[in-house]
Amino acid sequence: MGKLYICATPIGNLEDVSLRLLRILKEAELIACEDTRHTGILLKHYEIRNRLISYHANSQDKRENHLIELLKQGKSVALVSDAGMPGVSDPGQNLIRRAIEEGIDIEVVPGPSALTAALALSGFDSSRFVFEGFLSRREGKRKAHLEELKAEQRTIIIYEAPHRLRETLQNLEEVMGSLRPVAVAREISKKFEEVIRGSLGEVRAYFEDNMPRGEICLVIAGLTDDEKPEVNIILEEIEELISQGIDKKEALKMKARQYKIPKAYLYKCLTDKSDRDM
Repeated sequence: MGKLYICATPIGNLEDVSLRLLRILKEAELIACEDTRHTGILLKHYEIRNRLISYHANSQDKRENHLIELLKQGKSVALVSDAGMPGVSDPGQNLIRRAIEEGIDIEVVPGPSALTAALALSGFDSSRFVFEGFLSRREGKRKAHLEELKAEQRTIIIYEAPHRLRETLQNLEEVMGSLRPVAVAREISKKFEEVIRGSLGEVRAYFEDNMPRGEICLVIAGLTDDEKPEVNIILEEIEELISQGIDKKEALKMKARQYKIPKAYLYKCLTDKSDRDM
């Protein structure tokens, strides 16, 4: 059996490499990458000559079978993405899973990550956080996802494309209100690195006047106790609606919409209250 190396590569600045990464990229018998032209820039910069093969979402199944077969034959393969850690919001996770299922040795070469860099730059609580990757391109699904995150107390990190940032910030403000602290980190480690911090209202207004550009990480502060509505009062209002003959699901839906709180959260609180009252 060969070995699959999961190699984190620079997210911008080509100097953000380790000696170990450079050695693996030289010694591996094959480098599987999203875009051979993009990875070629890194290799050329460090005068590394090696065989590249494209492996991305559109070539996934065919390439996976080929790479797994090479690994079974004893070949060593270095897996890289265009930037950061393969397998994180990246098709590489499927190849990694296949290698594990086949009993192939895997070794990780840690390195740059836009996720952790943005979290550090935000200044928000980093002791507990949740990574949500890319949101849906469809507004309905995106807003439903954000509704689920509204009551999240951990810091939230999202990847976003520049052409969708304004719409996402608008949706966030509609769901979480204009005062929730947020940080938009763009072009991390590159020449024009920038972090815009402020309330959702302030940051959304900034990007209304300034065109979003480059790779973007959106970091949202978790819900604090000060922001939480008095849940017991809301539950009493729900119970009052139910006593008036309104269906339980409809009552929850009405109050969730009124207070902009996820219905699932109110349902859990109502269930817990009923259990306590028994």
